[in-house]
Amino acid sequence: MTGEELRCRAQHMRRMALDLAYRCGTSAHLGGGLSMMEILSVLYGAVMNTAQRPVPYDARDKFILSKGHGVLGLYTALAAFGIITQEKLATFQQDGSDLIAHPVMNEAIGIESSSGSLGQGISMGVGLALAAKKKDYAYQTFVLCGNGESNEGAVWEAAMSAVQFRLDNFTLILDNNHMQSDGASEGILDVSDRYAAMLNAVGFETIEVDGHDVPALMEVFQREREAGKPRAVVAHTVKGKGVSFMENDNDWHHNRLTEEQYQRAIAEVGQL
Repeated sequence: MTGEELRCRAQHMRRMALDLAYRCGTSAHLGGGLSMMEILSVLYGAVMNTAQRPVPYDARDKFILSKGHGVLGLYTALAAFGIITQEKLATFQQDGSDLIAHPVMNEAIGIESSSGSLGQGISMGVGLALAAKKKDYAYQTFVLCGNGESNEGAVWEAAMSAVQFRLDNFTLILDNNHMQSDGASEGILDVSDRYAAMLNAVGFETIEVDGHDVPALMEVFQREREAGKPRAVVAHTVKGKGVSFMENDNDWHHNRLTEEQYQRAIAEVGQL
């Protein structure tokens, strides 16, 4: 897919996310899902082979959403790239649905890991990448983390392990929107502007990028890798991206859309 097609796909995912959040009839995690749409569009549309089914397990690229509250990004990507149906997507947060407020591992619908207990996804991703090395599997592993969980020591222990095991089949993506559930990250643990330097110091091949610039994201993810080094992509993003009254407003970390707010948001991002 071209960069313009992927940009349009990301915007379509935003529209789907807003529709799901409104129609589920309860609160949903909107801000952190909206910040990652371009990242997921590029991964599923131009980088990973996950949507090219059937691909055997030992060759199928793995994606783990460690910031599990970003499900509106993940679920809409699964639908936008044909891994789940629109009918399945419409069951979001309904009784008995497979698509609840945080991902539950379900290989049949493309969910590689249960997450929501923050700081855990990177460890599973490192394990998957190490298994691929030991078993000579061809897949790549991608893990997307958020700001809040990056305060946790377990994230950095796993990162150091990825370096120790020379996992050049592992990519950590940090959705650096400078916010977490309790507020601005800089007021809680002021490291958001130093993630790249910290990961580089640990031993990652580290790249910074505008997380909403599709051509830039494509270039970064498709760039030739350094042998023996895991890669970290620090993506600078905006929480609530695409909806003016949600952008950089942490009230939309988890909130419920009124009909008036839904109509305003859809007017900004476009109709489905």
